[in-house]
Amino acid sequence: MSDDSDITGGTTRRRALRLGAIGATAVVSIRPALAQAAGSVLTCEIPVPDPARAGKYIAADGTLVDPGTPGAFPPASGAFKGEDVKRAMAGGQLPGTDYDRSKAYTNYIRRLQSGQSGFTCFASLQMPRG
Repeated sequence: MSDDSDITGGTTRRRALRLGAIGATAVVSIRPALAQAAGSVLTCEIPVPDPARAGKYIAADGTLVDPGTPGAFPPASGAFKGEDVKRAMAGGQLPGTDYDRSKAYTNYIRRLQSGQSGFTCFASLQMPRG
């Protein structure tokens, strides 16, 4: 009778070890993918404004207005990296801008909607990372 319990116990231990090995492989495979995804989020770009709206100025509240509107800022000279936008959203400043311009551009980015260039990048910055 003790032989049967040894066989059952041994089988259970081997099975547990196999399942543990499979789980460890999954963790090793998933972590690099998450790291790569997190890295690509930080290097994605957000143009201000969207190229379809080139020539528009950005008001302090982030809305697009006609050039020459008082208090509005000209478009950014280039797109901002996700890393820079994330920092600005946390209270920092976008590179190459003064405080007011950075706030206006950040407000514009917060207003991005699906279909606008940079929306996917912005949305991915909002996703919690594990």
